[in-house]
Amino acid sequence: MRYAICNETFEGWDHARVCRVAAELGYKGLELAPFTLASRITDVTAEQRKTIRRQAEDSGLRILGLHWLLAKTEGLQITSHDEAVRRATAAYLTELARACRDLGGDLMVFGSPAQRRIPAGATRAQAADYALDTFDRALPGIAECGVKLCLEPLAPAEADFINTCDEAVGLLDRLPHTNFVLHLDVKAMSSEGTPIPELIHCHAARTGHFHANDANRRGPGFGTTDFVPIFRALKEVNYAGWVSVEVFDYSPDPETIARESIRYMRECEKKP
Repeated sequence: MRYAICNETFEGWDHARVCRVAAELGYKGLELAPFTLASRITDVTAEQRKTIRRQAEDSGLRILGLHWLLAKTEGLQITSHDEAVRRATAAYLTELARACRDLGGDLMVFGSPAQRRIPAGATRAQAADYALDTFDRALPGIAECGVKLCLEPLAPAEADFINTCDEAVGLLDRLPHTNFVLHLDVKAMSSEGTPIPELIHCHAARTGHFHANDANRRGPGFGTTDFVPIFRALKEVNYAGWVSVEVFDYSPDPETIARESIRYMRECEKKP
């Protein structure tokens, strides 16, 4: 497995220190949340992007991509009734793709629950049509950058739209382009009635990225989620992408989270 970790785990740390510690602990990739770099990705200059990328590479890490794409932004919504808002959102997704490319990455995880809500008075089907319109507008720019947008199902407790792998695949079927793929997240899959290994097998052909975390929002090994059958399933389907640690509970501290998560994952990976 190729292990990565999300940089917001190290809240308040200098980027170079994040890179150094992650590499020392055995990670090969780093996934960035744009809000940790600036309020808007367009505020990160070309020179700053080069520095961020160089610091990662100097530590032996690759910046694999971005997630939390629209977090902490204002006025953006993929499911908006307003065409102007959808157009602006698509333009911003294109800017994110350019930054992703500049940083050395090639994938973007679309979670952003607040920016994908079903609008008041709209049906689920209408929300899907609005989202598809936004993604269609963003597709040329995303494809030009060689970036894949990974659509992430989220549990009903977090979002009211795209809650299951099947729902995400239904949208992807209407976006028949190789630059749009499925993202699988252990915490999110834990909310489905289908066992996680079965979901991995069912959706292997569409899966472009994978987040490792526990159902309790902490790191792998910090809860009751058994990763042995999860890693077995990933191996059985010949998953060749990244396994990236993403947590939402930052206790006890960033270094412990990073160290114990990769230790546990390696332990699970070795088990037959």
